[in-house]
Amino acid sequence: MIWLMTCAVLLATAGEEATPDASPTTAVMVVVGESGEAKYQELFTQWAQRWQAAAKKADAQLVTIGLDQAGPDRPRVEETLSELAKEPPYTLWLVLIGHGTFDGKKAKFNLRGADISAAELTQALSAIECRMAIINCASASGPFVQQLSGQDRVVIAATQSGFEYNFARFGEYLSQAIGDTSGDLDKDGQTSLLEAWLAASKQTQTYYDSQSQLATEHAQLDDNGDQKGTPPDWFRGIYVTQKSKDGSLPDGTLANQFILVPGQDESRLSQVSILRRDQLELQLAQLRQKKSELSEEAYLEQLEAILIPLAKIYHADESMDEAKDAEAPPE
Repeated sequence: MIWLMTCAVLLATAGEEATPDASPTTAVMVVVGESGEAKYQELFTQWAQRWQAAAKKADAQLVTIGLDQAGPDRPRVEETLSELAKEPPYTLWLVLIGHGTFDGKKAKFNLRGADISAAELTQALSAIECRMAIINCASASGPFVQQLSGQDRVVIAATQSGFEYNFARFGEYLSQAIGDTSGDLDKDGQTSLLEAWLAASKQTQTYYDSQSQLATEHAQLDDNGDQKGTPPDWFRGIYVTQKSKDGSLPDGTLANQFILVPGQDESRLSQVSILRRDQLELQLAQLRQKKSELSEEAYLEQLEAILIPLAKIYHADESMDEAKDAEAPPE
């Protein structure tokens, strides 16, 4: 909610010569759980290193738990989250890499030492007021979606339920996609969390198909707070093909605004412009949801009211670049 309030303030002052007091900050917390076997330790380390590399490209605050020091790790996880609550970043990415368990009631992420359940992680995150991406790459991680779902949160799990308990490969492909533009579906020069999730889900299914095996993991994503994850096969490009029954925004809208490694065009935009653009894109998604309820004239009128300010954001950015080029001394 805080980031939406920030957007509202910025929208109200967009015409003034003002900039935020500080640039929105990003924190990436990578937690590597108990591997159990050497082969998994090697894989999990590789996945974590890719996330570390992406975080460094983003100039994000980075915390890694579970690779260097000896366990137990749960106290470190809880202490780190407690520290983040004191001075929350604008965006927090929490990435869980490892194994998970489910006893029919509780889903847990396996740490060195005491494990942490979905409910316990929810409690640990409750004091941090910022938008979040919570990504559980472990087996049996499905129940984390229902438990952690909330406003201004993207929650991703490698499985659709706690009963998909075999080793999950999804985390490997997601770690590859998050910093790679090959998954860029909307061709804006960067890969959003939504696009990375879609690419990783597709690669996971391709792996099982290549082995002539039935897939034992089916990733899901929730970012509208309804506690109901959406599978990747509901998407066509970056848009969900099915409409939510309660009229809420479909999953994927918020996740597509989570960019860890920004592209060149994104990097040129001011933070004011980025926040204003994100708010306008949310309004556009809401308008699409109620298109069938509006007359064509009303729909086009409201569409124009959103698209024109969006176009001005990018036009202003281009004009600023041209002005800088003109002021630059000749070589």
